[in-house]
Amino acid sequence: MATGAMTHVKALSDATPRPYWLDDPSRPDPLPALVGDEHCDLLVVGGGYSGLWTALNAKERDPRRDVVLIEGQEAGWAASGRNGGFCAASLTHGWANGHARWPAELTTLEDLGRRNLDGIEAALARHGIDCDFERTGEIDVATTPHQAHELRLATDEATKLGITGHTFLDRDAVRAEIDSPTFLAGLWNRTGVAMLHPAKLAWGLKRACRSLGVRLFEHTPGTELSVRRTGVAVRTPYGRVFARQAALATNAFPSLVKRLRPYIAPVYDYALMTEPLTDGQLADIGWRRRQGLSDSANHFHYFRLTADNRILWGGYDIVYRYGGGVRAEYDHHPPTYQRLAEHFFRCFPQLEGVRFTHTWGGAIDTCSRFSAFFGTAHRGRVAYALGFTGLGVGASRFGADVMLDLLAGSRTERTELQMVRSKPLPFPPEPVRSMGIGITQWAMTRADENGRRNLWLRTMDRLGLGFDS
Repeated sequence: MATGAMTHVKALSDATPRPYWLDDPSRPDPLPALVGDEHCDLLVVGGGYSGLWTALNAKERDPRRDVVLIEGQEAGWAASGRNGGFCAASLTHGWANGHARWPAELTTLEDLGRRNLDGIEAALARHGIDCDFERTGEIDVATTPHQAHELRLATDEATKLGITGHTFLDRDAVRAEIDSPTFLAGLWNRTGVAMLHPAKLAWGLKRACRSLGVRLFEHTPGTELSVRRTGVAVRTPYGRVFARQAALATNAFPSLVKRLRPYIAPVYDYALMTEPLTDGQLADIGWRRRQGLSDSANHFHYFRLTADNRILWGGYDIVYRYGGGVRAEYDHHPPTYQRLAEHFFRCFPQLEGVRFTHTWGGAIDTCSRFSAFFGTAHRGRVAYALGFTGLGVGASRFGADVMLDLLAGSRTERTELQMVRSKPLPFPPEPVRSMGIGITQWAMTRADENGRRNLWLRTMDRLGLGFDS
């Protein structure tokens, strides 16, 4: 076995196969399941960020509103407790995607995104939520010459569009921030991204919701939605909830509104967490400003420092299973863990000897336009926000406000957006879906190698179809 292979195999040998964030002593005790029937003004289905922000903001808008939230397991156990903790201002999966899809609205979307991130920071302070929030920004790094060229062009384009806060870093400048022999350039978004502990955010939102009077039931999946004369009813294993209105925040899980299911393709993303770095190891790589990092490939890595100076290293593989199911057995993928570990030591050879303590994965609610879509069902009694495609830590709060606006029938700056009023193209049924995703992944790999989008990818671009995480 080659020395490099021995390094990453040894580094993984003691890793615990569970999410690092959820393996925390501050994790709250689970709440009882719903038994019997309940009545309320607003029912929120789903206890991740999207549902928690909806419940919290609903009570802040109207403290007299009776709000019930049901969660199939425990609040924050799924994507909200497993992600990388990158809380971005972008509502559109990056300004470039926003410009490609809604160029006339880009200035408004960027402004709404910044205000949303400011609102998150203010809400954390208002409710005393300690989730290791650090507004350090994020650097997109180039590891190939064509990526460096693309980052330079992106910097110039952002300047032309009036998008501020982005700084191009050449090879010496980016390595002065974080020292990796693989980094050739960087684009630093200085204030538009914060780092946080994702599970602590979910748990803090849960406590805040309960403090405002939200009635929250865990281990209570919603199994069926029906329309009643005065509202809707959602059946659960041991009872029902009757509500005037409902907000669906189920994301990668099958929607209770069945016509929405073709719009989502659940994909699986995986991550590693190192042991805490020593002062000497930190000195070897720099990273004094603690920015989040991601590389610029289609199959990209994302990485960041935790509060106790571990490195989270995730991404690269985007794993779709035939049929698009969400299952516990999909939460782990050892071949991806090995690939990620190998890539980690290629990026940071000076950290040879560091060990990984945790390995895990989880589902992402990918849609074909890479950013959330919104709408109502059942004559406006039900609202939904879906398809955040990996950038839901920050954008989920915006989605919560959109759902509340739609349920209120309010004409707001948010509801007037073409982004809110339009839908992505749905994914085709199987087996065409799996075949298309497979071809797209192959084409993305080729584009990473040669820097050129082939005919397949260019056609997908023209159709507004994509596949990402």
